[in-house]
Amino acid sequence: MGRPQSSSVHPLSVRVLNKFRKVRQIPAQFNSELLQSDEAERAMNIDFPFHFDNRGRTATTSDDDHIRDMIEQLLFTNPGERVNRPDFGSGLLQLVFAPNSPELAATLQFTLQAALQQWLGDLIDVQELEVTSEEATLRVFLQYVVKRSGEQRTETFERRNVR
Repeated sequence: MGRPQSSSVHPLSVRVLNKFRKVRQIPAQFNSELLQSDEAERAMNIDFPFHFDNRGRTATTSDDDHIRDMIEQLLFTNPGERVNRPDFGSGLLQLVFAPNSPELAATLQFTLQAALQQWLGDLIDVQELEVTSEEATLRVFLQYVVKRSGEQRTETFERRNVR
């Protein structure tokens, strides 16, 4: 049997191939090549915010940028905002209206650390987290390590005109 012409394989075709392999002995190398291409295809990271690329398809992004996008979504989503995940989010934007104080800063640090651990703890290890609020600008400084690669990254997230 020849090799497939395209690199994209539908998950259903892998299941059919596995059933067919039981009936006829297809070389394991052929099967593993299909499974590897299928695995790579499943890891599509949709870019945030959602948009289309220059080919008219859904824009995708790298793994590292996708992790950054997930952190940004977590930080600036209020709990209750997502219908199917009502506890998703950090509540950061709600606490901005509280009077600025050391207690508020400590609360924000604790709340964000807990949210990052709960929702992204399997992807990142938080090294440093700092939140500042100046007039109508909210700034979050985050230093973290990507668990998969061990790479240390530093990101700053900013939201203007928070009112």
